[in-house]
Amino acid sequence: MTRIVSLSLAALFFGRVRGLDYVTCTSIVKLENQNYMVRLHSHDVKYGTGSRQQSITGTHEKDDHNSYWVIKGTKDKPCGRGDPIKCNDIIRIEHLATQKNLHSHHFSSPLSGHQEISAFGKNGDGDSGDHWSVICSNVYWERDNSVRLKHVDTEMWLSLSGQSFGRPISGQMEIIGGSYADSSSYWRAQEGVYVKPADIGMGSFVRDASSKIEHNEL
Repeated sequence: MTRIVSLSLAALFFGRVRGLDYVTCTSIVKLENQNYMVRLHSHDVKYGTGSRQQSITGTHEKDDHNSYWVIKGTKDKPCGRGDPIKCNDIIRIEHLATQKNLHSHHFSSPLSGHQEISAFGKNGDGDSGDHWSVICSNVYWERDNSVRLKHVDTEMWLSLSGQSFGRPISGQMEIIGGSYADSSSYWRAQEGVYVKPADIGMGSFVRDASSKIEHNEL
């Protein structure tokens, strides 16, 4: 009976993935902060202080193409096209327009003096400062649920300071690395192109879901 229930629930998980209920590898998405209702954004504007790398902001504009990001694995542990992203996976987040990765390091942010968040690298290549851990409460990163993104190198949380920039990016909000996860640290996938998992290779996903069900880990 346990085996039948496990297989039935695993089939349900399989169906959910096929319905694109999860954020998947190589999907192109916008990430909305659930506290300030702004989308993670970048553009070819560099910080005037700190690292002087490409700036990262939050924008209220829903239709700005500079808010699209590609979800991908790391060089050491790449993810397959369409693979559902698991909670606690380490990923990179590449800015679609400029091909620089969401990045952090020990520089101070320009407005609030928290840790700076920048866009770094070339053609999607960077360093370990581009690594983020997906913190969520289920097995996979579900599109309907918020997640937190924790910077691997510095253990800071992708957050907002609540402060806004002046010219030339008036009204856009400062993105920071926060020392603790608060209400500004929750992000949700919104508009985008979600890559469908391939039918081939789904056996490992079903086995993983089935194993977790049998061990009461869900």
